[in-house]
Amino acid sequence: MKTVIIFLYITVLTAPACFAQSKTHAEKSGNPIFPGWYADPEARIFNNTYWIYPTYSAPYDRQVFFDAFSSTDLVHWTKHRDITDTSKIKWAHRAMWAPAIVEKDKKYYFFFGANDIQNDQQVGGIGVAVADKPEGPFKDYLGKPLVDKFHNGAQPIDQFVFKDTNGSYYLIYGGWGHCNIARLNNNFTGFIPFKDGTTFKEITPDGYVEGSVMFKRKGKYYFMWSEGGWTGPDYSVAYAIGDSPFGPFKRIGKILQQNPAIATGAGHHSVINIPGTDSWYIVYHRRPLGETDGNSRVVCIDKMYFDAKGFIKPVVITKAGVDKFILDKK
Repeated sequence: MKTVIIFLYITVLTAPACFAQSKTHAEKSGNPIFPGWYADPEARIFNNTYWIYPTYSAPYDRQVFFDAFSSTDLVHWTKHRDITDTSKIKWAHRAMWAPAIVEKDKKYYFFFGANDIQNDQQVGGIGVAVADKPEGPFKDYLGKPLVDKFHNGAQPIDQFVFKDTNGSYYLIYGGWGHCNIARLNNNFTGFIPFKDGTTFKEITPDGYVEGSVMFKRKGKYYFMWSEGGWTGPDYSVAYAIGDSPFGPFKRIGKILQQNPAIATGAGHHSVINIPGTDSWYIVYHRRPLGETDGNSRVVCIDKMYFDAKGFIKPVVITKAGVDKFILDKK
């Protein structure tokens, strides 16, 4: 009897220590990954650090600044407040959203849409700001929009900057069901016309609405976009695969959408590829259950996988998020 009592006593004493060790090992990001109403996240890796640049999700007249978030492990995030706003971008006065960012020659170029222009007579479109650090502060680069007109029917919003393996930079953008691609010049002050003399080529696939993203994997170009209405539960992400940044892109299918048991309105995303690996993450916004306001959106992250043929598997949206992952500093 004494032996049994001692054994139980030891078990009770040692069990909490084992549990604590397991909990540390299995640390996850959770979803959403940081608090607040944010949407349209642009995810990048700069200097062995993960960065996310989202839209501040609010009515257009209050959507006049950007915050950024950084993490070294995908779990713990630091907020960088007001990296730029309408006081620094004089031509912008409302509806700043869907940023894109790229590092070039030790400068950080921050692309954004502003003013939600509805025609070519209004002032606004896609602008550029620049900073010496990924956390800014970002100052107006051009003093005017980079794209301020409707070309091929595309509203100048939802821009993405894609760097090809040959060193070329492309601006891919568009709302109102049209998507254009244009080649940026060396200092991002304008564009290099294509051989046929055009500057903006339409690459719109079936189902395209907005939120373009492009990346290259194993020699193929993956073009992704958002479908449906951003205020509704059926907002989602679909994709196509092409042999060049110009396609042609034929829609393959949806890979990100709502799970009515977890969240709705899952869309407008970006992707992270861990350098030197085939490990991928999708960063996106979604609407918590019970929220009906169109601006009630939060930023989440989940893993993204490919099958043996190179097709993207449907993303499983989760409450747990992803495991802690620290980038190799070598």
